[in-house]
Amino acid sequence: MIETARLILRPWEDRDRAPFHDMCRDPQVMATLGPLMTREQSDLLVDRVIGFQRELGYTFWALQRREDGAFLGFCGLKPGALDTPIEGQVEIGWRLGSAHWGKGYAREAAQASLDWAWDHLNVAAVMAITARVNSRSWGLMERLGMQRLAELDFDHPQVPPDSHLRPHIVYRADRPA
Repeated sequence: MIETARLILRPWEDRDRAPFHDMCRDPQVMATLGPLMTREQSDLLVDRVIGFQRELGYTFWALQRREDGAFLGFCGLKPGALDTPIEGQVEIGWRLGSAHWGKGYAREAAQASLDWAWDHLNVAAVMAITARVNSRSWGLMERLGMQRLAELDFDHPQVPPDSHLRPHIVYRADRPA
């Protein structure tokens, strides 16, 4: 578990599945991520990130507000997606419910995740990807001090060829000196 002034990043629990599914059905949340998800699809995603925690000791952790225990979304680390320029590297990512945007939660959780990576993983860098149109995410990457690697821009193989979400960009955070 990782704790910050306002947040707790923790392992997933069954009680997180319903609010996570609600997020994955929110057109605002999914506008730059892909189609709205069925309950089966969101549960499979939760199962996958639980598997990363079990196998690796890190994942996209469930994100909870300390003051009231509210589920906000997820943030954390996982292996970079297959068939992308960050395959085999550590990826940082986040997804928050739209009601929680603009409050600094994603930045606070992402910084805590980066700090955890530097303290616990023997990696030179942590990577991030997002759809080129997702200015909220790449803006956060830049506020975190991550550097864009334009030479690694790619079309995400898991996104349909005709989708405006297919072009992806890559950012990197280097281990602090």
